[in-house]
Amino acid sequence: MRTAARTAAPVALAALVLLAAAPLPALADGDPANGEKLFRQCKACHTVEAGKNRVGPTLHGLFGRKAGTVETYANYSEGLKASGIAWDAKTLDPYLANPKAVIADSRMAFAGVAKPEDRADLIAYLEAATK
Repeated sequence: MRTAARTAAPVALAALVLLAAAPLPALADGDPANGEKLFRQCKACHTVEAGKNRVGPTLHGLFGRKAGTVETYANYSEGLKASGIAWDAKTLDPYLANPKAVIADSRMAFAGVAKPEDRADLIAYLEAATK
């Protein structure tokens, strides 16, 4: 029995190392067509058109942009402006899941997108539509 335990431990450790090293699917590998449908809930406050703000800022040019820096939009919270976040798939995912958990004083009145696959789809759409 001791021999089996000694053999199983290294095998289990090797399996964990392989799992940890396995590449995860990129968030932007989501389905942009479904993401466009999901974006309908965002349209009340945001557009993907350059220079067109609504209650929230335009999302045009979102990827690579620092949070709180659209020059034609003045209603950012201090927390968002001070966050230092540069938007990309990795920073958008937790923000879209729960904006208030990422930036407590965010003015974005949105509870979040619960399903990771929906967030991946939305991010894929935004990556394509906001260029």
